[in-house]
Amino acid sequence: MAARPELIAIVGPTASGKTSLALDIAERWNGEIICADSRTVYKGMDIGTAKPTAEEQARIRHWGLDLVQPGEPFSAADFKRHADAAITDIRSRGKLPLLVGGTGLYVDAVLYDYSFGPPADAAQRKQLEPMTIQELTAYCAEHNVILPENRKNKRHLIRAIERKSISAISKSKLSPNNYIVGIATNMETLRTRIVTRTEQLFENNVVAEATLLGKKYGWNSEAMTGNIYPLLKLHLEGELTLEEVKDRFTTLDYQLAKRQMTWFRRNPDIMWATLTEAKGYIHSLLADE
Repeated sequence: MAARPELIAIVGPTASGKTSLALDIAERWNGEIICADSRTVYKGMDIGTAKPTAEEQARIRHWGLDLVQPGEPFSAADFKRHADAAITDIRSRGKLPLLVGGTGLYVDAVLYDYSFGPPADAAQRKQLEPMTIQELTAYCAEHNVILPENRKNKRHLIRAIERKSISAISKSKLSPNNYIVGIATNMETLRTRIVTRTEQLFENNVVAEATLLGKKYGWNSEAMTGNIYPLLKLHLEGELTLEEVKDRFTTLDYQLAKRQMTWFRRNPDIMWATLTEAKGYIHSLLADE
């Protein structure tokens, strides 16, 4: 008989239903959720990042949320330190840690015990900053740097180059008591879910949230350069209608989902299943013999 899982990761693309599944598993099996999402680490960015709601957070304790202000830097190494501490804390209380999210580097850093080098080199950063997105992309191709999930974001490209240059990332094998479940979703179904979620963002008044964040942190803040926020900036400046923002964001989120799937498909340790299958599989892993 296999040993009882010490950690279960639930991964997959944006809008695939990971959160609802994780909540169900956590409630049934005395678990807590560690959110592996590079967008939800920022305080105040609740609606635009589709952060777990206050009601969901009240049901189950969540880690990995609201860790830094939007203007503050936050790296995969920072996330790993937070997640490692969370896993130790959760296990010490006899509970089950659930690592849940779509940011592949965050997930892998924890599951495969990545080790990261020193902080970014200021001289190299100064050299990279003036380069265009096209030049940075070409640099990545020439130096065998894996493109980040948001390859059209200049800051993300620079960080990917810096990680390749300074981070001696080592990868261990997956622990036999750790499991990774991937949510397999038909891409047309996923697109429909993304459209629905986009509408929900506006029903929850993401425009007001973006307006407040832009005033407080500035539109050039690291966190404000991704997700839906740059599009809302264009709307507030009169360059895009709300319908145009919705259409563009739906396309961007769908493209993100495809990039996330490309990342996860490279991992042979992931057990792929539909939401219903994944629920049954995880329950079977945890059920008492």
